[in-house]
Amino acid sequence: MASPDAIAHLLRRATFGPTADEVDAAVRAGFDATLDRLLEPVGTDPGASASPTPKLGPDPYSTIGKSASREQRQEANKRRTEQVRQLQQWWLERMVTAEHQLTEKLVFFWHGHWATSVQKVKSAPLMLGQLDTLRRYGRGGFDALVAAMVRDPAMILWLDGEKNTRKAPNENLARELMELFTLGIGHYTEPDVKAGAKALTGWAVDRATGVARLEPKRHDTDPKTILGRTDTFDADSYARLLAAQPQAAEFVRNRLWARFAGTDTPPTGGSGSVGAGPDITAMLRAVLTDPAFARSRGQLVKQPVEWAVGAMRQLGIRPSALSEQQRKQVQSGLSGMDQVLLRPPSVGGWPAGTAWLTTSSLQARMRLADLLATAAGPVAGQRLGAAPEAGRVDALARLLVVDRWTERTRAALAPLAAKPDRLIAAGLVSPEYTVS
Repeated sequence: MASPDAIAHLLRRATFGPTADEVDAAVRAGFDATLDRLLEPVGTDPGASASPTPKLGPDPYSTIGKSASREQRQEANKRRTEQVRQLQQWWLERMVTAEHQLTEKLVFFWHGHWATSVQKVKSAPLMLGQLDTLRRYGRGGFDALVAAMVRDPAMILWLDGEKNTRKAPNENLARELMELFTLGIGHYTEPDVKAGAKALTGWAVDRATGVARLEPKRHDTDPKTILGRTDTFDADSYARLLAAQPQAAEFVRNRLWARFAGTDTPPTGGSGSVGAGPDITAMLRAVLTDPAFARSRGQLVKQPVEWAVGAMRQLGIRPSALSEQQRKQVQSGLSGMDQVLLRPPSVGGWPAGTAWLTTSSLQARMRLADLLATAAGPVAGQRLGAAPEAGRVDALARLLVVDRWTERTRAALAPLAAKPDRLIAAGLVSPEYTVS
């Protein structure tokens, strides 16, 4: 039988941040039942339903013509910026309120994997469409996910797919598809990239409708040889070929391991294998049940978004209930920690591990921790207030689902027990909370 600590560890990794009540319920249900519920949730998500998808409207530029005035273009840019802000705030709300937490965390994982930035795409509606694609296909067969992503309008714009034609093949999407998204370096050749680019030719994006369509006259229909196979590959058959490679399953398992277990080297061989097969849910189950996963406690540095969302969940904060100024401060805090939703720094995605533990990011984390501690919901305050002053450090550990404090951290927290907001803020920036 799994210990309460093992179940809490599972929930810390498979959700954005469990509440104490969620841990208690999971301990009663047991590890296996909790894992099944996380991986295969039943029914609709009431939390997600409470934060419905925003109605962004069309891309503002689709309503103005090529002869638009400077003022009209400035107004369109302003409305585009507002759409992006609206989408970022909605997704943050969705992460906090979703009860099917692993579903939403997988969307965030895939967002970092298929790293697409709105700064180049310049369309919140297309970025929302990509999030919907990641949510729809992100826990099933990897082949279906790859096929959906090579047709994704935001991805096509992000990696210059519209410039990829029969007469002038553009290799950006094919190269990153193999190097960063499916196979990894060393498992393809330059001729494979060139042939893969030809398989992806002919796609264009209609910004007015948000739809990607194949223009047959721009598509290369000649036979192509990719990874040793010759066929008249198109986007779908090329995607299936990549997803079927043994290296693809290994590549995705390694990515899942790094993001959910927090170590660079996944175990291999024998009972310690991270699993096999192209099914994403099966791969993740193998990760979360591997004996080495249980031993990975204290090795995963939380990404800033994970840290902030987890804190809001545990403190009973709904982003939508914050004032406009506070919402801006949350976004500023995430920006100060170098992680802004919809804006990964490059096609390689965000960094991991100690890259998040810089002096400047710590300062931003401390400022945001102060804000979250001040905005904490009444339940958080009641739980700390109900504990005697001498027991509040332990009450904080339960509130934040920290297994235990080191003596050094306990000594730093103890003098703050009489001031709950300062105690919470200090707990949020502690090593035990920052590294799970």
